Amino acid sequence: METDLSENGHRSRRDRRIDGEWVDRRERRRRTERRESDDAGEGNDRDDKRERRRRGNRDDSDDDDDEREGLRRERRDEDEDGGDRVERRRKDVRKENDDERDDRRDRRRKNETRVDDDDERDDKRKRRRRHEGESDDRKERKRREDDDEKLHKRRNDEREFRDRLDRYNDGKEGNDDNRKDTRQRVGDDKYGKEKNRKDGAQEDGAVKANEDSKVQKQDGDSTTDLAKLGRSGGVYIPPFKLARMMKEVQDKSSVEYQRMTWDALRKSINGLVNKVNAANLKNIIPELFAENLIRGRGLFCRSCMKSQMASPGFTDVFAALVGVVNTKFPEVGDLLLRRIILQLQRAYKRNDKPQLLAAVKFIAHLVNQQIVHELIALELLTVLLEKPTDDSVEVAVGFVTECGSMLQDLCPRGLHGIFERFRGILHEGEIDKRVQFLIESLFALRKAKFQGYQAVRPELDLVEQEDQLTHEVSLSDTIDPEIALDIFKPDPNFLENERKYEELKKAILGEESEGGEDSGAESEDEDEDEDEESEEEDEEQMKIKDETETNLINLRRTIYLTIMSSVDFEEAGHKLLKIKLEPGQEMELCIMLLECCSQERTYLRYYGLLGQRFCMINKIHQENFEKCFVQQYSMIHRLETNKLRNVAKFFAHLLGTDALPWHCLAYIRLTEEDTTSSSRIFIKILFQEMSEHLGIRLLNERLNDPTMQESLESIFPKDNPKNTRFAINFFTSIGLGGITENMREYLKNMPRLIMQQQKPVSESDESGSSSSSESSESESESTSSSSEESDDSRRKQRKRRR
Repeated sequence: METDLSENGHRSRRDRRIDGEWVDRRERRRRTERRESDDAGEGNDRDDKRERRRRGNRDDSDDDDDEREGLRRERRDEDEDGGDRVERRRKDVRKENDDERDDRRDRRRKNETRVDDDDERDDKRKRRRRHEGESDDRKERKRREDDDEKLHKRRNDEREFRDRLDRYNDGKEGNDDNRKDTRQRVGDDKYGKEKNRKDGAQEDGAVKANEDSKVQKQDGDSTTDLAKLGRSGGVYIPPFKLARMMKEVQDKSSVEYQRMTWDALRKSINGLVNKVNAANLKNIIPELFAENLIRGRGLFCRSCMKSQMASPGFTDVFAALVGVVNTKFPEVGDLLLRRIILQLQRAYKRNDKPQLLAAVKFIAHLVNQQIVHELIALELLTVLLEKPTDDSVEVAVGFVTECGSMLQDLCPRGLHGIFERFRGILHEGEIDKRVQFLIESLFALRKAKFQGYQAVRPELDLVEQEDQLTHEVSLSDTIDPEIALDIFKPDPNFLENERKYEELKKAILGEESEGGEDSGAESEDEDEDEDEESEEEDEEQMKIKDETETNLINLRRTIYLTIMSSVDFEEAGHKLLKIKLEPGQEMELCIMLLECCSQERTYLRYYGLLGQRFCMINKIHQENFEKCFVQQYSMIHRLETNKLRNVAKFFAHLLGTDALPWHCLAYIRLTEEDTTSSSRIFIKILFQEMSEHLGIRLLNERLNDPTMQESLESIFPKDNPKNTRFAINFFTSIGLGGITENMREYLKNMPRLIMQQQKPVSESDESGSSSSSESSESESESTSSSSEESDDSRRKQRKRRR
């Protein structure tokens, strides 16, 4: 009874402990749920984590219920079965509980790791959002800075434009009276309105003035339009109308006429400079000298600088144009140099790389034309490399690339010092890798003697060295760009200056050209029909000769594409015959066919059949292929082995099919001295292919044909035993010893033939000696002595021959 009570008391304590553990777990579960409810505002990710935790807690509660149920079952079993069974059951229950506890612990760890991963993912998302926000802020800040910079630049441009406009207005001396009248008119309109209303007579005069102005506009009076012509932004006036208005002006020295001529000069210079290139440079120069370059030297310099900035690729053309003008008007070259240096200084201070590159390139080509002294180039390079940066070094490399060839000739020591500075910058390694590669490429270009970057192209070398005038301006000097030359100013001595330039123009261009132009203009005014007829006759007589070989290149391209795109030789021959060839272009067809054949990896019978077809169609092609054979054999040492094999097989096909006459083989001379290794390979492949086409028997018959012997004497020489043995050994080594039978017999019988040739010579000598002895007996004693001497001389000759 006591034992039962003790056991019941023990059970009650254990139940209370189990219930307490269950209560603690439930409390922890509530706390976690409360904590998760506090974090419910974190979003959907938090909800997912809370749901997973709930599932984990639900699993824990199920495990706790299972554990309690197991403990109760254990108590019942102990009550029923007693001690041993209870102990075994208790051990099993403990083991199961331990396993379940381990499983729960593992699940809890997994849940915790999953939660940690979710937290880490959430942190990453937050950081990413924060970074995106910061990048957006940076972009917005940069955009604002760009807008501020653009606004600042626009304001500077407007300020500069206003300053320029003020200078322009200040320079307009001829319009002072007009401005005064305008101010007076404005004052009258502003302060005298009441007086004008009261004065009816003045209103009637104003109405009449308006009517007169309308009538003048309808009649096309030039005096009203002249005041508007020179203004920028005015109405466009066609050239013919402008010329007519200029003719209608009576006073040639008036300000309006001077403004009209100024605008015409500006448009003409801009048009000529804009359309100049290497091809028409020689034609543009006389037209440019026909304009008043002394008056418009500022316009010419500004137009050259703008055109060069717009198209830097034509810098050498503009430099050549300036070089020609500089020989006649040195002040133009000096003004252009000063303005370019000023532009370079401004671009260098503003870090304007495109403008700096354009100015540097212009100076480089002016140095090449020797308009600018080479010391300016060295000074410029010294300034650029004094404090090297990526941009300054890149600009210096471009400058040396353009004018390095000329500097190498004019001042090699100075250029050597510049390259030593480049080497020092390269060794310091403080610049970008890309710029270092540019310096290395510049050293390689110097090693190649600036190949590909010649100082002056032949078509742009128009000025002799002794005629060119070189200018020297230091970069540190104060430079006056003379901007006033770009603005119109009335000239009180306008007519006298124009007359002086006309005389100078005649001295430069020649009086004949002027007279021809004047007579041409008069003839156009008198009779246009005669000019049209003369132009038509000139066009008929004119024959354009293509020196660029453009048509020839297009023809070769057409032939090549036709050959390569055809399926078989018949289609190719049909298409090639449709090509219209001018007289003398048939040779190009044969050359292109042979070139295509030689470019193949292996010989294709397609080319042989195509060549055979052309030889059979027209004898001209046969003669051209014969010329190609002679030309290819003479240059056979220049061909590679593969090309040599294809060419030999091609001509072997033509010879084997009788498309090419065999007398072309007479050009081949088979001796040790007259052949090379390449020519012997060519002959070997040629005869081997012919033996395959014809067979050794038929080939031997063709070679032994009496009509062919004259053409084959050079291949089968019989003039010297050494050459004969060489030919026999050659054909025997290539497997064609059967065609040398006649040569072998000839070589075997050669000593007997030599003896037979010598016998007639000896018989003729003996008969001559006997006749001389008989005549000596019949002659007098005086002649006997001479005959004996002649006999002795003949015996000596006979002994020598033996």
